[in-house]
Amino acid sequence: MYHDNKRVRINRFINVAQVRLIATDGTMIGVKPILEAQNMARSAGLDLVEIAPMANPPVCKIMDFSKYLYELDKQERENRKKQKAGVLKEIRFNPRIAKHDLETKIKHIETFLKEQNKVRVTVVFHGRENQHRNLGEEILMNVKNTLAAVGVVEGRSQMMGNRMSIMLTPIAAVSVKAPAAAKPPASPK
Repeated sequence: MYHDNKRVRINRFINVAQVRLIATDGTMIGVKPILEAQNMARSAGLDLVEIAPMANPPVCKIMDFSKYLYELDKQERENRKKQKAGVLKEIRFNPRIAKHDLETKIKHIETFLKEQNKVRVTVVFHGRENQHRNLGEEILMNVKNTLAAVGVVEGRSQMMGNRMSIMLTPIAAVSVKAPAAAKPPASPK
C-alpha cells in the first residue's frame, strides 16, 4: 500500500510481534499482539493501519483505510493552499505605451497586489529606445505613485541589460513583517 511514495502498512503487511493499539474512537487500548489486533480490526469490518511505524512498539489504529487516505489528501491540499501566498507575477511595459494601456496594466497590477502577490514591473527597451531610459523611469515612477495605496516598492529600480524593473510588495504583507508599534503609555486620570 503506497501513498505519495510513503509506505503505509495495513493488515497483514504489518510484520511486528506487538503493536500499541488505538480504537476507532481514538481511545488507547494498549499493547496487543499483532494477531489479536488484526482479529479485532477484522471483526469490526475495518483495517488495522500503522500510523507511527518508528515508535516502539509501532502505533496502529483500527480504521477505514480509504478514509485515512482521503484525510491525508485533504490535509495536503489544505497545506498547499496555505503555501500559495506570495506568488511572483510580472508585468512588462514598452516605453512607448499608450496612456489607456498603461492604466489597464496598472489595474492588473493592483488586483495582483490585492491577492497578496508580489509584482515585478519591467520596462523593456528595444533598439534606439535604450537611449531614452528616462521614459522608462517615468513609467515606473507613475506606477509606483499610482499604486502607493496597495503596494510598496521593494528596493530600488534595477537595470539588467535592456530591462528596467522594480518589485512591488503588497502593503498587508509588509505590515505583517514589520514589528508592531509600541503603544503609548496610558495617561493617569
